[in-house]
Amino acid sequence: MLSRPSLCGTVGKLCRCSASATATAAGATSATVPATRRYHEVVGDIITPSQVRGIDHIRDPRLNKGLAFTLEERQTLGIHGLQPARFKTQEEQLQLCKIAVNRYTEPLNKYLYLSDLYDRNERLFFRFLSENIEDLMPIVYTPTVGLACQRFGLIYRRPHGLFVTYNDRGHIFDVMKNWPEPNVRAICVTDGERILGLGDLGACGMGIPVGKLALYTALAGIKPHQCLPIVVDVGTNNIDLLEDPLYVGLRQKRVVGREYDDFIDEFMEAVVRRYGQNTLIQFEDFGNHNAFRFLDKYRNTYCTFNDDIQGTAAVAVAGLYASKRITGKSFKDYTFLFAGAGEAAIGIADLTVKAMVQEGVPIEEAYNRIYMVDIDGLLTKSRKVGNLEGHKVNYAKDVAPMTDLAEIVSTIKPSVLIGASAAAGIFTPEILRTMGDNNERPVVFALSNPTSKAECTAEDAYKHTDARVIFSSGSPFPPVTMGDKTYYPGQGNNAYIFPGVGLGVICTGTHHIPDEMFLIAAQELANFVEPSDIERGSLYPPLSSIRDVSMNIAIGVTKCAYDRGLASTYPEPQDKRKWLEMQLYNFNYETSMPATWVWPRMPYIKTREESPLIAAIK
Repeated sequence: MLSRPSLCGTVGKLCRCSASATATAAGATSATVPATRRYHEVVGDIITPSQVRGIDHIRDPRLNKGLAFTLEERQTLGIHGLQPARFKTQEEQLQLCKIAVNRYTEPLNKYLYLSDLYDRNERLFFRFLSENIEDLMPIVYTPTVGLACQRFGLIYRRPHGLFVTYNDRGHIFDVMKNWPEPNVRAICVTDGERILGLGDLGACGMGIPVGKLALYTALAGIKPHQCLPIVVDVGTNNIDLLEDPLYVGLRQKRVVGREYDDFIDEFMEAVVRRYGQNTLIQFEDFGNHNAFRFLDKYRNTYCTFNDDIQGTAAVAVAGLYASKRITGKSFKDYTFLFAGAGEAAIGIADLTVKAMVQEGVPIEEAYNRIYMVDIDGLLTKSRKVGNLEGHKVNYAKDVAPMTDLAEIVSTIKPSVLIGASAAAGIFTPEILRTMGDNNERPVVFALSNPTSKAECTAEDAYKHTDARVIFSSGSPFPPVTMGDKTYYPGQGNNAYIFPGVGLGVICTGTHHIPDEMFLIAAQELANFVEPSDIERGSLYPPLSSIRDVSMNIAIGVTKCAYDRGLASTYPEPQDKRKWLEMQLYNFNYETSMPATWVWPRMPYIKTREESPLIAAIK
């Protein structure tokens, strides 16, 4: 007969203990105890020693240190003999990790190695990632994460996030309760409809929020237990996936319309009910038709932002700020042309308008300096095809319709050409030569990713502009040598932005996230660009400095939160850098031994003779 499970353990830790397990504590043999221990034996970052067994320090990736356990720790914890005699430092383990990951030639195999390391030793994984970000960023993030999503059904091993399906409607809060962490502060959520430039990948899009939140920790020091990746699975319209026997999501067409909106509403309410009003909810890779709707709908009632819109905008505008140091011009002297009119392009354009307004440009003039092209051609008020819904209306011009991009570039003569179209090679040699003919230093951003979707390569941009181009891309490109000079094009990676914004928002308990915070982030990032970076051909600082960039952005966001009255953490810290640093994740191993201390010697006090209790009563 099954016994009623009881709850035990630290606060927020649920452990089903059967009657046989209880009997073991009274002397029964361990052979009768079912294996009911969880994958994570601890939650949060405060460990209650009485609730953790010795073997947990090997099995739980948050506690495991591999061969870095000292002899005293091994003997005291009862794990001596379960490991070989070698003792290693964390630094020695890091060297072994580097050797191991470099043995693989295929990026996906490197991704799988890192995923396995994360499942075994959490602190080692994050320290390895944070100290080798230039080499490992393309593995855990774009472009390799796109391949990981495409192969998700094949490589899935262990849950790193939460899957909330449309079949769970009415019970989303019950699903949220199943995540064992009680103190989640940041959620990255996707419905998988527009994964990078790869399209609808449904539930296989989980790799995106997992990768994003790993960078929250590696680049900004946000504690990993405070991060929760989520996929809201409403189906997929990708026929290949629906017919794929390895597909892991709901095998149905996407839910749309009122039912879809009600489902997302319930999800947002469940997050607040479970984790509180100030929980950061980062929307990621939603379809264009939903991304702006949800941002406009939720931005003033929840603590939320859309990284594809606002994060991409901030990193692109940071590149534009840096480009002014090369061209010697201000934004009012620029004419912008966007190839693409989706969420990324609109987001960049909207933040560029705010940057121009901050420089004193009237808002009407700011809008007039920005042209935009979608799949149906130039956005004009008189064109007969295509839609001008939503934010597109702001950028429609009263000019004759045009559909050919080369003709548009030749007619408008933009000084800045920004690609966010996911249309590979759309910036043809002809277009690049036209940009070079019309500008002494043309600015060209090919921001679509992964690399296979980029509007042009770095080599093409330099080659067809006589190396005068100011270039940036969304995915990494190799160095380009022109004559006797080698250029190292910078990658306009959102990872420069969202970790720092997230750190500032989480620590201050910000209610809502205004666009001003992303403009601050763009300015902080641009201020970090050194003359040496520009000389080597990059509009961004080296990825190795991204943790310092994140801290500066977090400080700027923190100041904004308190100045705007958006923060809920009081009193306001005077030394904001020191205050933020006190809340960061520790990548280094800590002792596995419980704290001990010495008591003072008790003073001698003579006691009376003992007497039977009955005598005392008499």
